[in-house]
Amino acid sequence: MVKIAQFGSWESPLTAETVATAGVSPRWVDVHDGVVWWAESRPTEEGRVALMREGPDRTPVEVLAAPWNVRNRVHEYGGRPWTVLGDTVVFTNWADQRIYAYDGSGDPRPLTPMPARGHGLRYGDLSPGPGGTSVLCVRETVTGDRPTDVARDLVEVPLDGTGPRTLGASHHFMSGPRLSPDGTRLAWIGWDHPNMPWDGAELCVAEIGQPHRVLAGGPRESVCQAEWESPDSLLVLTDPDGWWNLFRVGLDGAAVNLAPCEEELGGPMWVLGGRWFAPLGGGRHAVLRSDRLAILDEKTGTVTDVDTDLTAWSSDLLAVDGVVVAAAGGPQREVAVVRLDLGTGVETVVNGQPHESLDPAYLPVPEHRVFTSDDGRKIPAFVYLPRNPGFAGPPEAVPPLLVHVHGGPTGKVSDVLKRDIAYFTSRGFGVVAVNYGGSAGYGRAFRESLNEQWGVVDVHDCATVAATLAEEGVVDGTRLAVRGGSAGGWTAAASMTSVSTYACATIMFPILDLTGWTSEGGETHDFESRYIEGLVGTLPEHADRYADRSPSNHVDRLAGPVLLLQGLEDEVCPPEQADRFVASLDGTGLPHAYLTFEGEQHGFRRASTVIAALEAELSFYGQVFGFTPPGVPVLELKS
Repeated sequence: MVKIAQFGSWESPLTAETVATAGVSPRWVDVHDGVVWWAESRPTEEGRVALMREGPDRTPVEVLAAPWNVRNRVHEYGGRPWTVLGDTVVFTNWADQRIYAYDGSGDPRPLTPMPARGHGLRYGDLSPGPGGTSVLCVRETVTGDRPTDVARDLVEVPLDGTGPRTLGASHHFMSGPRLSPDGTRLAWIGWDHPNMPWDGAELCVAEIGQPHRVLAGGPRESVCQAEWESPDSLLVLTDPDGWWNLFRVGLDGAAVNLAPCEEELGGPMWVLGGRWFAPLGGGRHAVLRSDRLAILDEKTGTVTDVDTDLTAWSSDLLAVDGVVVAAAGGPQREVAVVRLDLGTGVETVVNGQPHESLDPAYLPVPEHRVFTSDDGRKIPAFVYLPRNPGFAGPPEAVPPLLVHVHGGPTGKVSDVLKRDIAYFTSRGFGVVAVNYGGSAGYGRAFRESLNEQWGVVDVHDCATVAATLAEEGVVDGTRLAVRGGSAGGWTAAASMTSVSTYACATIMFPILDLTGWTSEGGETHDFESRYIEGLVGTLPEHADRYADRSPSNHVDRLAGPVLLLQGLEDEVCPPEQADRFVASLDGTGLPHAYLTFEGEQHGFRRASTVIAALEAELSFYGQVFGFTPPGVPVLELKS
């Protein structure tokens, strides 16, 4: 029998525990000698990243037991942390950031020295080196006490333990070192401040030990992946025409677009080591078209979607003998490591069932919609309505809405199943995930619509979507909330201090003070320390803009209560910003709460943190919107 209850107060089997134990999706998938390997997070093991492989009977086998944590801090977001050379796996370990080798017997042995200061040497984006006797990677060296005191170079790390050998450094940032098939040349991607890699990045090639040449890319062209096709040519994802397309580039720099299209076949390099395409042979290539798997055919110049219900593929794409391997998911399917035989259509889940499966009756079905801003811009979004077979709302009532803002801001949301969204929709909330101006996946012009407009375009796009759904009567316009983490936390906070759309906000590990979040301010890491120059403007010319848009300067304008959630080891959005913001809230009379979490960096990885954060968020909405959510502790609000 269906119970009638206020939206938001429904009981659901999707507890915070079921969300937390699912953890982060599998990542860093690869294939070696026909065997699939991958890394997966372990939320119940304090967020440790375990290295996994297929066993002889195709069941998952853990390669490295605790306390080994296959993760690194390059750019703070990390890079590909492992590779296999013959019978040896080479990996980075979080605790000391060193590279280790493990051949299946005894303990892993270190290949790089212990740094003089903690995490003072970091390695990432590992790939095989010459003759399978070494690895190529990016090395970061901490040179001082400021977050921006970091130098980088490309190094070769031999398996014999003779230590890293410097190969060179063309730019302040580099990724993707790849040895040519004949072993005579090295290719890599490089870029410099103030650019982010999606603004402009160059493809470099050099004979070993010689100066490099730039074959593609530039200040306003972004190379995001390059792989050798032969000793004389590379396959390259770059965007000279405003869309990441696949090119063949010769050593003379001559480039041919293999299938010109206004489609994004690449993506932003937030982490190092992504693969958005994989050659299939015969002039065909598996590619990702805005996360969806497709086939690019050089002969016809076409890109055609593959018929599968897996609509969101990770940038780990591999292809072996016509079989594509990657992590993928869909609207009703959580991300898993899969094999897809393109010839037969047969799909196999490789990593088994890593956590409790969910009853589809409680899972929301996303509706892809495109909203329109006042100035005519298109705003893509995914709308999730409440879904719970045991409950319905009161007659004539409509649900509250949570506006979910993705991070980046050069990120995106897709329609893959997300347990945290289902946690709320199964309790009677509507959720909308917005790809506001600046999001990836819609071409360079869409990304650059946020240039100098951060805190304006993102805020207005999200507010437009929320207001439109309220005007349509889909949701309750008096019970709108905005939530987000990192750059999404910025947009949530900026929304609460610049528009009157929302009743409250959940602000997670946010940016709150633009001036502090610069290389001069010293409150963020090197990778993003000049990102803000493109998003807001250069200093000192636009100092007033920095001050005017910073939520930390406008606590008196907050439109309603706020909940802040912060990791105490966050090097990207440090707790100092949230600390100052909350201190200025105390005594104002505005209800608020601030939860901090030991041992958490940027984003939450530990099950205990995810549980506490979700339950606090649900209690917070209940207090603001006027209902009592069952089964969660009451969050104490201060004023």
